[in-house]
Amino acid sequence: MKRRTIKYLCFTLSLIALGALFIYAVFDKTGIDQVYRNLFSHDYRVFAPEPPPKMDFAGEKVPLKLFYVREALDREILASTFMHASTILMFKRSYRWFPVIEPILKKNGIPDDFKFLALAESNFANVVSPAGAEGFWQFIKPTGQKYGLEITEEVDERYNVEKSTEAACRYFREAWQKFGSWTLAAASYNRGIDGMSDALVNQGGTGFYDLFMNDETGRYIYRILAMKEVYNHPVKYGFYLREQDFYPPVPSYTVMVDTPVQSLPAFAQKLKTSYKVLRDFNPWIRRYNLPNKSRKSYTFILPLPGMIYTDSLYRGGHESSTFFNDTLKINQLR
Repeated sequence: MKRRTIKYLCFTLSLIALGALFIYAVFDKTGIDQVYRNLFSHDYRVFAPEPPPKMDFAGEKVPLKLFYVREALDREILASTFMHASTILMFKRSYRWFPVIEPILKKNGIPDDFKFLALAESNFANVVSPAGAEGFWQFIKPTGQKYGLEITEEVDERYNVEKSTEAACRYFREAWQKFGSWTLAAASYNRGIDGMSDALVNQGGTGFYDLFMNDETGRYIYRILAMKEVYNHPVKYGFYLREQDFYPPVPSYTVMVDTPVQSLPAFAQKLKTSYKVLRDFNPWIRRYNLPNKSRKSYTFILPLPGMIYTDSLYRGGHESSTFFNDTLKINQLR
């Protein structure tokens, strides 16, 4: 009986409080605005992330003791920290694509940090820039062709992750041989080898951090560094992801074709899949057919049977990693 009385009393008090709030809102707009402002100031918090005390790119020290270097990095860390959707997609997509890119960089003798350059370029989305740069590595057509990519109306290998990564490695090796610095090689990917050479000569600089650059190139290295920092220390910057939040690599197999394909939709049906899946896994295809007059050998990637379904793809979780061990500290917040 006492419990019912207490419940009735609480319900009555709640109604009185709601009624008072309604009267406040109708007859005292200033009062309710003040309540709203008080609630906002009490419950809303934004904290400034602290830049790291030291950092390197490809083993080359970042001179954070220079105030303008520290502040430039701070700007990009702020952007990565508070552009939540973009940064969370960075984490999700990286889990799928880093395993593809990392061994290619290693095989070509390119430092592992260059995988963050691809992130800075495209966030692992097949975007097209206003200048016509395309694919994960954002090659423009002449540069892509220079470094060995086929780019025609039917085939655009800028969208082939393996081949475009190989092309990027050829560029980085050439740029490193020119400058003797991985940081300058990375910056030249935005400015161009000739443009970077001119800046060094005209300004008498010896390294990237000595140079006055346009805003795009000036922010470029810092954006790469910020992505590296936030990716490697997610909890420090407020990102708590579970293993099931990441996009896992899709188990797949390959089909080699060295003859013309008159109808790619029909080709997909023969492989017991759809044209959409064929295109999604092979975005370098640009038309409904593949003339292949030169009888070149093309490799198509397709998901293993059943692996387009989430219950198969996400079953069993992901392998353990330092990243997961870090992010799963979310339990400490409880």
